[in-house]
Amino acid sequence: MHLTEELAKHLRYVHFGGNWTTSNLKDNLKNVTWQQATTKLQSFNTIAALVFHINYYINAVEKVLAGETLQASDKYSFDVPPINSERDWNLLLEKAWTDAENFALHIEKLPDSILSENFTAEKYGSYYRNIQGIIEHSHYHLGQIVILKKLLQL
Repeated sequence: MHLTEELAKHLRYVHFGGNWTTSNLKDNLKNVTWQQATTKLQSFNTIAALVFHINYYINAVEKVLAGETLQASDKYSFDVPPINSERDWNLLLEKAWTDAENFALHIEKLPDSILSENFTAEKYGSYYRNIQGIIEHSHYHLGQIVILKKLLQL
């Protein structure tokens, strides 16, 4: 198996299940209502903002793998659009699932040799660093989502 195939598999695991932690975004978000997703607790980000934030970087890097230029800025990574209904929430989730799968498909198509090359510019490090970083980033925020869910259910 190629390393790019392994990376794609791990991206899918954190989103859709199958990893050894048995925790993933889709299962943890399936029973979250739009009201819960947008509830602000203390100074924490909302669940909706975290979902948007995770997907913001997936979408940006996926576009690069599809041949587009990098168009992302940290200052916009929490700019979740208004969620005022279950439909709005479901659209955000569906975009996250679709973008994650498209990203995984693009990763699988990469040759392993590209993983050590610079990702768009030297300052961003290698392709491997960026892809693996997104997987780690997704796990990190998944943990926050799980904690927020527990706090909301008290």
